[in-house]
Amino acid sequence: MHNRKKTRQINVGGILIGGGAPVSVQSMTNTKTTDTAATVSQINQLAEVGCDIVRLAVPDMDAAKNLGSIIRSVNVPLVADIHFDYKLAIEAIHQGIAALRLNPGNIGGAAHVKSVVTEAKSANIPIRIGVNAGSLSRKLLAKYGGVTAEALVESALEHVKILEDENFYDIKISLKAHDVPLTLEAYRLMSEKVDYPLHLGITEAGTVNTGVIKSAVGIGALLAEGIGDTIRVSLTGDPVVEVRVANEILKSLGLKQFGATLIACPTCGRTRIDLPSIAAKVENKLATVKENITVAVMGCVVNGPGEAREADVGIAGADGEGIIFRKGQIVRKVPEAELVDELFKEIDMILMQD
Repeated sequence: MHNRKKTRQINVGGILIGGGAPVSVQSMTNTKTTDTAATVSQINQLAEVGCDIVRLAVPDMDAAKNLGSIIRSVNVPLVADIHFDYKLAIEAIHQGIAALRLNPGNIGGAAHVKSVVTEAKSANIPIRIGVNAGSLSRKLLAKYGGVTAEALVESALEHVKILEDENFYDIKISLKAHDVPLTLEAYRLMSEKVDYPLHLGITEAGTVNTGVIKSAVGIGALLAEGIGDTIRVSLTGDPVVEVRVANEILKSLGLKQFGATLIACPTCGRTRIDLPSIAAKVENKLATVKENITVAVMGCVVNGPGEAREADVGIAGADGEGIIFRKGQIVRKVPEAELVDELFKEIDMILMQD
């Protein structure tokens, strides 16, 4: 994996982004921001599974004015997603938001941009410029003959210049499209042009089945090249799933340690236990484990313990039974129906020792 590009650093409510800081995980609530209880509950769920920063939609003034009550009820930094109305950005800042997501070119002119920048400087909060393939100007679409990486980058740089003209440099940038190659090309190009931290994502990636693949390929490829400082996996549905997928992407590249890592074999003709069901039960129970532990669920004793030798603990199946092993060494043999419970007895013992 390439060395990570050194970008300038910003601070989002105590979470450092860029400048060599760990790659952070973000998500976005899908509750109404005016519904304090539902929004706080979802933010807490996201934080529980390893979300570092949470973004909230702020479509109107009622939502903007309710931000303070949400902010006071959670322990993760929040970002206000603003479009078109600069007054919403100013109100969000007054409510104590940790960062803004907006495009300065669409909030109503230079005077309005200056007002937002003045408030953001005073509150010492950053602004994310977010350009999507679906929101390019007609001018750029005509210039480049459609949506291209160059068009995305030029659009973002236009917004960056507006902020820089106001001597504001506390910026991060995102360039999102649902097309993976286009997204890769755009981020690579932007990474060559600026040293602002980059927020990675594949927008409108789709449902879990397809969106996980597109996100893992796109985000993972860029991170492997050393590009990217913070990520958001965009999936249709429960944002908690987004965070779990994002953490798995980072863990797979050695960029983060959070929670349990599950190793499971694909099954073959040697398998004599219901491995898919057992693996699903183990994965479900591991979802609440925050400690860094590696657990293996293997289909047979031929290769199981050896292939998963580096696992802290695991299962290797036999005919209607299986063995529990730790660090490749057999601990005991148990009936198939007891494998999951016996495995978690070992996991609990390991976690208690830690």
